[in-house]
Amino acid sequence: MSTRNSRSELEKTAVQLFRKLGTRTVLFHQAAAQALGLFPTDLKSADILNEAGPMTAGELGKKTGLSTGSVTALVDRLEKAGYVAREKDPNDRRRVVIVPLTASKKHIKDLFRPLSESTMDLCREYTEEELELIFSFVGKAADIMEEELERLKQ
Repeated sequence: MSTRNSRSELEKTAVQLFRKLGTRTVLFHQAAAQALGLFPTDLKSADILNEAGPMTAGELGKKTGLSTGSVTALVDRLEKAGYVAREKDPNDRRRVVIVPLTASKKHIKDLFRPLSESTMDLCREYTEEELELIFSFVGKAADIMEEELERLKQ
């Protein structure tokens, strides 16, 4: 097999593995949401809030692609479950921001702990240099996914 074919096969394998990982990730988060009594979109929206910090419902709608009405219902559910709070924006009292509260929820940490521990165990199989390369690759792949997400939203 020539280097070109070998490289091409490796690239195809990368695409297949990322598809597999993406599918397993979606299925895992669906199961996690169900275990928490949430819809998958609710759980991922709470995750977006944890990652990005407090934001308005409109900003959350832009990030998720959900309509205003859907975001309102989603925030209502998350607030009722104790995963977010609506607070007045300290910089503009006319605005309300959605504040994540999930980081302090022990049962969420407990739910994700085995996955975190398994991931850390996997990391221990690689050298620091290998991990830096892996993280660079995965980070760039995440950037590509973000770009493709934005493209699909247009």
